[in-house]
Amino acid sequence: MAGTKHGINKDLYAVIMAGGKGTRFWPLSRETFPKQFLKIVGERTLIQETIHRLYGEVKPSNILIVTTAGQSDLVKWQLMEVLDDVKCVIEPEGKNTAAAIALAAFKLHKKNPRALMLVLPSDHYITDTEGFRATVRRAAEEAQKGNIVTLGIKPARPETGYGYIKAGSRLRGGVSRVQKFVEKPAMRTARSFIKEGSYYWNSGMFLFKASVIIEELKKYMPGMHKAFSGIGAALNTKKEDAALANMYGSLDSVSIDYGIMEKSKKVVMVAAGFPWSDIGSWSALDEVLDRDTEGNISLGNVVGIDCSDSIFFGGGRLIAAIGLKDMVVVDTSDATLIAPKDQVQKVKDLVGRLKEEGKEEYLSPKVEDRPWGWFSVLEKGPNHQIKHIYLKPRAKLSLQMHNHRSEHWIVVAGTAKVTKGEETFFVHKNESTFIPATVMHRLENTGLVPLRIIEIQSGEYLGEDDIIRSDDSYGRKTG
Repeated sequence: MAGTKHGINKDLYAVIMAGGKGTRFWPLSRETFPKQFLKIVGERTLIQETIHRLYGEVKPSNILIVTTAGQSDLVKWQLMEVLDDVKCVIEPEGKNTAAAIALAAFKLHKKNPRALMLVLPSDHYITDTEGFRATVRRAAEEAQKGNIVTLGIKPARPETGYGYIKAGSRLRGGVSRVQKFVEKPAMRTARSFIKEGSYYWNSGMFLFKASVIIEELKKYMPGMHKAFSGIGAALNTKKEDAALANMYGSLDSVSIDYGIMEKSKKVVMVAAGFPWSDIGSWSALDEVLDRDTEGNISLGNVVGIDCSDSIFFGGGRLIAAIGLKDMVVVDTSDATLIAPKDQVQKVKDLVGRLKEEGKEEYLSPKVEDRPWGWFSVLEKGPNHQIKHIYLKPRAKLSLQMHNHRSEHWIVVAGTAKVTKGEETFFVHKNESTFIPATVMHRLENTGLVPLRIIEIQSGEYLGEDDIIRSDDSYGRKTG
């Protein structure tokens, strides 16, 4: 991790929340590959950008990623590019932000009683890095006084997709008491907030002492406080995973806003000195990407005639549009979204409908990125699956085995180095090999050109969780 360490507060820890599902950004974001792991703008993913903003402000060893077991591998391989040591706080299951923050607070307080927690979502878009860092430093000053600090964003327009903070009495430069938190309002109410002038967008970014948030948990969420106190001896030890697994199911799913922020008397707001977007829906791209002379945003292979103020987001396939105004069109390899801009907040409801109807497209994309390349599913049946696998030069899969499926590999480009049990050999273009179930194996590309194979899986269970890794180059779980 680059950046100077001069002036870094050694008691400041960044706690990055990375367990969200990003359903409002479907079909690009899926349950198994949420928004924070996507390169929506720029060359880094949103979670990588979140880490990058902390350079020089937080010690690399003081950055913790709170995620679920199902996403921990994804977190580790994405952040290997920006952190030397990726520290994950793993929840057995998602229980909303109060539980995630409580877990991090108890762990940090046990490690360092003076710990300050900077809580950040992993999927926000902030262009003014220096403004962000200056705001963090100002918030840290207030948190040292025992305050719970929330970062408020001066609203640029009426917005129904954000919660709001009503600022009360001014305390000192840029700091106010919080009078109240307001849930996402109707448009008429949002307009009145803008006119009134004392309302700010709720960014979901906080800074406080771990000891203070634990005190407030005891006062306002005693059940959750008791649950974490009961496993305190196991935290930061090898017994932690088992203790959390036994306890987590009993926790209520409550947001930190509802559980603590709306009730605590210690909450103050620091007005953020930087432009901000949570890219909470497709229409939010209007805030962060350049538009053409007709007001359109076009990414990918797009040709339009007489279109205006619309968003087109595509991949390799051509999007051809005529006469569209204020529309969103998103095309992926297995799903297409078409919606008016003012209706895109309903994408979350649409994903819920897909899930109810058993449509697999809500869960994972047809093309799934991996640290070594990508794979796409070409065909799937009850007891078989056919994949196209792409390995980057000098990349390799983990040494692994499957209990429930065998695999037949056919090389269509490049040369594969194959480990099968005790054997190691090369498979060339138009050649193939067979990997039986329960046999340890590895696929590797030792060449300088991409390796492409067709993988035919056969078995009674074909899920991605039927992987037992013995060795992995990307920090994913083994054993």
